[in-house]
Order: sequence, then structure tokens, then C-alpha cells
Amino acid sequence: MNNVAPAPNFSLTKSAAERIVLLLKTEPGPYFRVQVDGGGCSGFQYKFDFDSIKNDDDLELNQHGVTVLIDEMSMPFLEQAQLDFKEELIGSYFAVENPNATANCGCGTSFSV
Repeated sequence: MNNVAPAPNFSLTKSAAERIVLLLKTEPGPYFRVQVDGGGCSGFQYKFDFDSIKNDDDLELNQHGVTVLIDEMSMPFLEQAQLDFKEELIGSYFAVENPNATANCGCGTSFSV
């Protein structure tokens, strides 16, 4: 029996993938982890990290040459969402375009459903 987890319904823009590839040259890898934690000013917050270990409950996404891990608990909050990397006058940052979020805070890292 094959115990391979289904690919998450989550995507990366080419800009996000290019930035992750660049960061992986100096960060521990080979994985980029996207996670949703409780907290933040709107109830939930996005957490981005690099990891060298894939956990049993991780869903794996491979796009644009990058491997992204999302744990099973976070996936319902990220269903059909997209990770982008933005470069603006105020700075550069990862942003999640999330159709599940009913509200976002001004900082862009916190949301509610």
C-alpha cells in the first residue's frame, strides 16, 4: 500500500520560488516550510521557515524547482492559497494570497477565517 500524502492544493508564484532558491543558498534546507499558527492580531499567523527534516504529517509541494512542506494541521487554512514574494518601496516580503481569509491585519502576516 502506498502511503504517499496527496499534493496540497497550494501554489507558488515564480517570484516566490526564485526567492526561496536564493535563500536556500545560505539557509539550512532543502525544504521551505509554510505553517499556520494561532496568534497574531487577527487570530492566525503565517510562519515561514527552512527545514532539513520532512515530518510524517507533512504534505509536499514541488513547483518551479522548489519543495515546500505544509503540515496537515495548517493545510485547511491554506487550501487554494498562493505564496508570492513582493518587492516594494517599503520592503521585500513573502505574502499569502488566501481565499479562506475573511480578514487580514495591516502587517499582512495575520488573518482570520
